[in-house]
Amino acid sequence: MTVVKVFVNYKESILNPEAQAIQQALGRLGYDNITQLKVGKSFELTFADGMTREAIEKEVNEISDRMLANYNMENYTYEISESEDLS
Repeated sequence: MTVVKVFVNYKESILNPEAQAIQQALGRLGYDNITQLKVGKSFELTFADGMTREAIEKEVNEISDRMLANYNMENYTYEISESEDLS
C-alpha cells in the first residue's frame, strides 16, 4: 500500500489570523524566539496496490487542486511512502 501525506498551508501573502494568535499567545508565555508560525491542514491518503508512482502523483495533484487546497490562498506539498499492511 502507498500512503501519501498532503500538507496544506496558506501562501506567504495570505494573512493567517489563527497562526498570529497562537504566536502572540506563545510570546505571552515566554516563548519569544519563535519568528514565524504556520497553521495548516494535513491529510493522509492510502492508495491500493498496483498503481505506479506517476499515477499516484497525478491523482494526488488532482485531488489537492480540486478538493483539499484553495489554490487562491493555499499551497500544498506531499510525501509518498510505502506502508506495510498490518492487518
